Amino acid sequence: MSRVALVTGGSRGIGRGIVLSLAHAGHDVVVNYAGNVDAAKEVVAEVESLGRRALPVQADVSVAEDRARLLDETWAAFGRLDLLVSNAGVAPKVRADILEADEESFDRVIGINLKGPYFLIQSAANRLIAQPSDEAGTRPKIVIISSNSAYTASTNRGDYCVSKAGLAMTTQLFAARLAEHGINVYEIRPGIIATDMTDAVTAKYDDLIFHKGIQPIRRWGRPDDVGRAVVAIATDLFPHSTGQVIDVDGGFHMKTL
Repeated sequence: MSRVALVTGGSRGIGRGIVLSLAHAGHDVVVNYAGNVDAAKEVVAEVESLGRRALPVQADVSVAEDRARLLDETWAAFGRLDLLVSNAGVAPKVRADILEADEESFDRVIGINLKGPYFLIQSAANRLIAQPSDEAGTRPKIVIISSNSAYTASTNRGDYCVSKAGLAMTTQLFAARLAEHGINVYEIRPGIIATDMTDAVTAKYDDLIFHKGIQPIRRWGRPDDVGRAVVAIATDLFPHSTGQVIDVDGGFHMKTL
């Protein structure tokens, strides 16, 4: 029986890298996307070219009805879920100093990046608790994709940093609550990853990586770097770990002199 993964924000960027890594590892994948149907169709076609099943589902994770439908369609198509990857997220539309940033931006970013994942995980967890173990006795897993912004202050995008810090605690809360049910929860913190989200700041990060040595590994991260970390979790390589933070950041998190 093939394992089934659901990846939110799975049509582009880091999410796409995760989807394709999981497909290469033998998973069927539910590809959630918010609005870019063409990107979703492309990644679905790539998954199917690898001989795996893929189901595209349009849903805005910040909307309760969409979250419920996303899970309903997942179970209707596959009858189970072995891995939930909460990846969907947005940056603020405008980077604004925290002394000037408005509530509209805050509400949008927190709704998509934190509130939506929190309640999606809550709903999925209740279904996963009731789901029987697979043929090998393996229980489902949950992965939350956060960011090094969970602990790195960027004063021109405070709403984004707050949302990622909230995801770090969300990981700890669900890991503590779900351990008794055999459901492990992990947080992956990407660093500087080459995606369309970072296109606008390429020159800035080139300088930080290659000239100022902001991280020991002097290259941009790639979506498949994050995808490989997800596969390690999905294939049960960390069975005695939960609430664990996995940094995929070129060593950015280290303090060096």
